[in-house]
Amino acid sequence: MPKNTKNMAEYVLPLYINGLAGRMLRLPPPKNKKREILFVYGHHTSLERVFGAAEVLNRYGGVTVPDLPGFGGMEPFYKIGEKPTLDNMADYLAAFVKLRYRNKRFTLAGYSLGFMIITKMLQKYPEIAQKVDLLVSAAGFTHKDDFKFKRRNFLTLRYTASLFSRRLPAAFAKYVAFRGPFIRLGYRVGEAISFNAKLVARNEAARKERIDFEIYLWQCNDIRTYCGITVTMFKLNLLGKHVNLPVYHVAIDDDHYFNNVRVEQHMRAIYADFKSFKADVPTHSPSVVATAEDAAPFIPPGLARLLSKKP
Repeated sequence: MPKNTKNMAEYVLPLYINGLAGRMLRLPPPKNKKREILFVYGHHTSLERVFGAAEVLNRYGGVTVPDLPGFGGMEPFYKIGEKPTLDNMADYLAAFVKLRYRNKRFTLAGYSLGFMIITKMLQKYPEIAQKVDLLVSAAGFTHKDDFKFKRRNFLTLRYTASLFSRRLPAAFAKYVAFRGPFIRLGYRVGEAISFNAKLVARNEAARKERIDFEIYLWQCNDIRTYCGITVTMFKLNLLGKHVNLPVYHVAIDDDHYFNNVRVEQHMRAIYADFKSFKADVPTHSPSVVATAEDAAPFIPPGLARLLSKKP
């Protein structure tokens, strides 16, 4: 697990909402800080993975990170007879916001997939936008054309995800393919044929720690939800409904997933205004075992100044 300056267990609370059980990370605000930040994590993740990022955000105010259904070990929508559609994710997040913040103002930040869900929520529930004092996208996206994969790779990923979003293939993946030895073998083969920045480590012990954490992530995320949401990402088009908020976007300089020009074009078509900050970092997201120190460069100085202001 990532090594951080705080003991994460002290800040994790149980979460029960809409008939589903999960967890919530809650870091109280530092002295004299009034800002409240709701952070929505990305795709291949858990509370453990984003704790370092939450520690960085905690410098600017109180931080709340809820699990998403089917992610981070939270029960999936399938448990209550629903599917992990984008509408259902947006409804879940809106319910959490209304329960947690009621009439209070708050800062809303989303990483990658998390920002996709945030955008859909704000489009469906414009009254929530009125409570947001600052909206932050960290490597977020709003349209399938934001991806910069080659068409062949794009379609391969999309149809593979579609296959494993079904019950029987997902069961095979969960009980056979996602066993520890097979995941380790998969990463070993992947390293042999391509460079994987996520697994770069100072030594073999650190590399093993990262792969062990990757195993945890693959096993704690519900495979049907993971793949179903992947298909949604590859069909995404959130254009057509305006959100009356400016968005402050953190663009990764050499993002291997997204075309930053297209991301900006699509966000400008949805939001009232757009401001971009470049993060000089080598990967789309922090390492799977990122500490607060590792995650800090993903908040550029311009955004840090905004967060430091009184909300």
